[in-house]
Amino acid sequence: MNFKGKCLLFMVWAMFFSPQVGLSQDESSEIIDQILELVSRDPDEDLDYSELVERLNFYKLHPLDLNRASSEQLRELFFLSPLQINEILNHRSQNGSFMDKLELQSLQSLDPEIISLLLNFVKVGIYSPLQNLSAKKLFQKGNHDLILRMGQIIQPQAGFMSADSSKPANYSGSPLKLLTRYRFNYSNTLAASLNMEKDAGELFLDRNRNEGFDFYSGSISYRGQGLLKKLVLGDYGLQFGQGLSMWSGSGFGKGVGITTIAKQDFGLKPYSSVNEASFLRGASATFGLKKISFTPFVSKKNLDASLGSSGSEIASVNISGLHRTKTEIENKNRLYSIVYGTNIQYNTRNLNLGLTAYQTKFSMPFGAGKSLYEKYEFQGNSLTNLGFHYDYALKNTYFFGEMAYSLNSGYGLINGLMTSLSSRVSLVLLHRKYTKNYHSFFNQSVSEASNAVNESGFYAAMALKFDSKWDLFVYSDFFKFPWLKFRVDAPSSGYELLAQLNYKMNKKFKISARFKQQLREENGADLDGFGLEAVDKQNYRLELIYALNDQFTLRNRAEVVRFEKGFLNHETGFLLYQDIIYKPLSSKLSGNLRFGIFDTQSFNSRIYAYENDVLYSYAVPAYQGRGTRFYGNVRYTFFRGFDLWLRYAQTSYYGQETVGSGNDEINGNNRSDVRLQVRFQF
Repeated sequence: MNFKGKCLLFMVWAMFFSPQVGLSQDESSEIIDQILELVSRDPDEDLDYSELVERLNFYKLHPLDLNRASSEQLRELFFLSPLQINEILNHRSQNGSFMDKLELQSLQSLDPEIISLLLNFVKVGIYSPLQNLSAKKLFQKGNHDLILRMGQIIQPQAGFMSADSSKPANYSGSPLKLLTRYRFNYSNTLAASLNMEKDAGELFLDRNRNEGFDFYSGSISYRGQGLLKKLVLGDYGLQFGQGLSMWSGSGFGKGVGITTIAKQDFGLKPYSSVNEASFLRGASATFGLKKISFTPFVSKKNLDASLGSSGSEIASVNISGLHRTKTEIENKNRLYSIVYGTNIQYNTRNLNLGLTAYQTKFSMPFGAGKSLYEKYEFQGNSLTNLGFHYDYALKNTYFFGEMAYSLNSGYGLINGLMTSLSSRVSLVLLHRKYTKNYHSFFNQSVSEASNAVNESGFYAAMALKFDSKWDLFVYSDFFKFPWLKFRVDAPSSGYELLAQLNYKMNKKFKISARFKQQLREENGADLDGFGLEAVDKQNYRLELIYALNDQFTLRNRAEVVRFEKGFLNHETGFLLYQDIIYKPLSSKLSGNLRFGIFDTQSFNSRIYAYENDVLYSYAVPAYQGRGTRFYGNVRYTFFRGFDLWLRYAQTSYYGQETVGSGNDEINGNNRSDVRLQVRFQF
């Protein structure tokens, strides 16, 4: 049977036949997947979801008390909008303590979908203060969580093999990827974390460098109610304002909903991801006295960096965290950085004002770029950043913004409002302007590009709820780039449009349709030509979720992408997949399955899709080329506190003799990987 015949057969099976057996990963995984789909415009393999997944899983096990949770704590549930958080706090202030979680149904800004999600992460309980603390009590009453994970691509890759037996392979280590993860939590007050990781191709237990794992990360943290609100020793993150001057760790921008466009900052937090670049290392604390909070911080950390041609200047900072080849190992920890500063905030129920000031110093200077578009990039070995942020809630309207300045260079501005026009209509407006010479190494504000620099734009979004079954979300974003960019040799502009229509017949059946268009400008295809060409990419998506019964759920998605650049012939791609999800009420065995078919003409028409994985992990592969993909997750609970996960995934490509390129190249048309994880809780 040819490829098109297999596609047709699969579509008929997916749409008309119901499975008789199935598997599921974890009882909370579907909830978390739903939230990530809600807040993320499009999954991307470069985004780090692990921190967000861990945060949601933590509050699933340790729910926030609705009668004690602060605005800052509720912001950690990033699927809530500022207006929704403000209404929860106002209800508690005006009506007294919540008697039951179902009181949330009386709040106008919380629709049934948000309430159903929120109920998984909150409780109405009794506060347990840190009293009569002892080492014995910590061990007996604290929660310990230990995870051991290993995984590997099954097929041999070029980087692990050498054509000449007298020469070593390009990758210095084994194909195994290893992770050891430990968490301790006592009454949501004291916590500790430790991550140890080795990526595929990296050395393990290297005696020459006195190293075991390639990467270590850990912290001890405290959260209290007195003068000392927070304390973190070790690795930590800082998130202030709208992410323009200081925001480390993960964050969202344009999503499929109004909740993510206004960033939910919550200041100091312990770092828990295995991303080796987006954190600070040292010490920080938050002190609070009435309406004033004060967060000083200091960080001393080594960074991976590449040298310029002179050998005395930095050309770029490497953020992959990979140390497999000779060059990657030489660049490891080459650059030493010191970051120190403070944040001061004034907080009331409706008004928050904050001022951030910090300096970043490096052991070596950054050199000038070779290309014209790099003319205004950072140079030197010291950078001072200042930022002022605000947010103010007035009845049903929330105002927010930030102004940031990098000393002796440029500035950035972002201002917006979010308003509830009625119980069924919500609106967001946002304006931004980032100059071409604005610099910040901790910058994650809303932008079309990967960094909030050299850009101005206006964003508008509206959410409409027609009734209890139908809702529509739309946004438009118009942007300009005043200076040159990579592969864009002139000032350019573009826009992005998105519309998603959802229909929820009942608790068992939901269907959604999405259209997204992105138009940008790039250099023309003819290298000898002059001027820019329009690049138009359009995505069409249809998704159906249907619960067969209390245990089995089907999820189907069909997505088509159309890509066109200038007057060249356009190219198209499609992805079609079927998920089978099984949620047992009480079973030792659970899991989920996916089978997908894809056909894309090139890298330009690739399609990303979020995949289920073992607990606290994630996968966002690019479906590119022509072929099929299958994965399955299995979880088995031996007894309370001891779980095992197994994941297997395989992509088969049609008409290809190799998969990947360079050191990652595989001879053949299949790429398979397996992952095993064990968790101990005590």
